[in-house]
Amino acid sequence: MNQTVFLALVGLGGLAVGYFVRQAIAIRNRNSLETRLKEESLNLKTQAQEIILEAKNKAVALLDEAREEEKERKASISKIEERLIGKEKNLEEKEAKIEGLQELLNKEKESITESEEEIKQLRDKISNELSTLSGLSKEEAKEGLVEQIKEQYKDDLNQTVHKLATDRREEIEKQGLEIITNAIQRYAREHISDLTTSTFTLPSEDLKGKIIGREGRNIKTIERLTGAEVIIDETPDTILISSFDPLRREIARLTLQKLIKDGRIQPAKIEEKVDEAKGELDKRMYEIGEEAAYEIGIFDLPKEIIHLLGRLNFRTSYGQNVLTHSIEMAHIAGMIATELGINVEVTKKGALLHDIGKAIDHEVEGTHVEIGRKILKKYGVSDEVIKAMESHHDDYPHSTPEAFVVTTADIISAARPGARGGTVENYIKRLDDLEKIAGSFDGVKQSYAVSAGRELRVFVVPEKIDDFGALQLARDIAHKIQSDMNYPGEIKVNVIRETRATEYAK
Repeated sequence: MNQTVFLALVGLGGLAVGYFVRQAIAIRNRNSLETRLKEESLNLKTQAQEIILEAKNKAVALLDEAREEEKERKASISKIEERLIGKEKNLEEKEAKIEGLQELLNKEKESITESEEEIKQLRDKISNELSTLSGLSKEEAKEGLVEQIKEQYKDDLNQTVHKLATDRREEIEKQGLEIITNAIQRYAREHISDLTTSTFTLPSEDLKGKIIGREGRNIKTIERLTGAEVIIDETPDTILISSFDPLRREIARLTLQKLIKDGRIQPAKIEEKVDEAKGELDKRMYEIGEEAAYEIGIFDLPKEIIHLLGRLNFRTSYGQNVLTHSIEMAHIAGMIATELGINVEVTKKGALLHDIGKAIDHEVEGTHVEIGRKILKKYGVSDEVIKAMESHHDDYPHSTPEAFVVTTADIISAARPGARGGTVENYIKRLDDLEKIAGSFDGVKQSYAVSAGRELRVFVVPEKIDDFGALQLARDIAHKIQSDMNYPGEIKVNVIRETRATEYAK
């Protein structure tokens, strides 16, 4: 029993000791926790203070930034307000001006209305006075005018009927003129052929068909590009090239020669060969000019003058070759100058270059003497030579002895028997005048007188002349020819407008 009590007491004592031990441990843990909590609280407090400080700094920065933005926005708004105020002032000024102009227009309108009223009153007054003076009312005057117009158109109708009635007689006269012309050509064939036609011999008769082409497109292209008429008749292996301009005939001849050698005869190839022929002819003209200068003994002429000198080989004056005439003049003038003891070189140069202006086409205005003077001055030929050549047609006074000699040589060379043919030259001049008339109109690219002057072919720039403009241009050219020229029979004016579209496949 006591043992039991003892054990119970021991157990209670153990429990008590355990309890106190646990309490001590709990107190120690609690103190440790409080210490830890205090440290954490202190840390949190420090962090909170730092966060608050950082937030305050950010708030201050944001506030400063907001204030700066507000300041800039206010400045921008101020500028906008200033611009708006300026625009408003400008609008007010413009509005004031518009009001002033409107007021002025109203006054002008009132003035015009008053003027119209005055004109109307004056017109009525004049009409009444005319009616009183003529004894006719307005309706009667109108009827009289209508009758006058009817009478005018009646005359035109009578003229048209008369023309229709004489067509048969004109056709007979035309055929008679052709017979006479053929007879003259046969009688003077050598002389005429040298001036207006060239004969081209074909290797084969079959080539005539190729030259003509399908629907005549090849021969039309040759004629259009060269300005010469290609005549293909029944003469075996022969083609005639006709043009009053020897240069055009030579270009056409060289073109045909190159086409036959190439074997391909078509419009595109024809254009290529025409360009080649023109380039080759340019070289030949320079060589001809060099030979002429060498023959005379002149070696210091500019290249441009030599080229123009060679071009004179394809020009005629009253049927006489201009280059041959100039060379002949230079020889004659040189001999005369030697006998007189004056400057032989200046005299020869003046004679050789006296007709240099004829080498330029008719697109340049002025006489050949004036054009020649400008050319020689442009390329630095001496004034003594210009004075020697400028007087051969008495356009300028004979200011030097050499000028008298050049004029004398010109007369001698032109007047010798067989040198010139006036009738043929007049015929050629008429052809040249036809082309000049066509070239005087705007939009004309090229013009050619063909068929012995019975037809004028005019090629226009399609961008400048439309289809209706081409019709009007043909009428205008025909009217100008009728008013400015005298000619037998009639002249057909063909205005040709060609448009091409070209693209390349790559």
